[in-house]
Amino acid sequence: MFNKDYTQWFYVCVLLCFLCSFNAQAKKKCKPLLEKLHNIQSLQRSSYSAKRGQSLRAREDKAREKWWQCEHPSYGKSKGKNYSKSKKQQSSKKKFKHQVNNQQRYVNYSMKKNSSRSFNYKDKKYADSPFKTERAISLKSSYEGKMQQAWLSYYQQPKQCVKPKAIATFAYCSEDRLAQKIAFEQSYKE
Repeated sequence: MFNKDYTQWFYVCVLLCFLCSFNAQAKKKCKPLLEKLHNIQSLQRSSYSAKRGQSLRAREDKAREKWWQCEHPSYGKSKGKNYSKSKKQQSSKKKFKHQVNNQQRYVNYSMKKNSSRSFNYKDKKYADSPFKTERAISLKSSYEGKMQQAWLSYYQQPKQCVKPKAIATFAYCSEDRLAQKIAFEQSYKE
């Protein structure tokens, strides 16, 4: 009686050790897949183009799926009644899937083809611009008539102000124009 209890506990302990070692072995098998997934995720954290982003996303999804199937093999494909299908059913499914993929590719290609023609990058760039308006734009100058002619002959634009590329240059040009305007108004009154 005393011996029987120990043998039962011994069998339970052996069974637990066997299950734990099997689980640890399965984790070791899945470790490279997990590392691959982490590698792809680290690539996603760096900068990339939109096309590269889609590629990385697809790679990440595949890697995650493989890792998940490795970690949880019981959630994989079911091996019930539908597991052993006839070859005819399998081939017809493959044909249908192939036809759907070809149709999808054609639709995607035609959408890309049409969208590149109709899409205008300038429209997208200036779509939310405060300067986009349907109304006519009217500009008024500071002076009119003879005073305007005198101002045009008086004002000397510096060379760096022809096409200012830096904000500091633009600020200098604005201040210079304002200073010349004040000087012109004082000299024109006299």
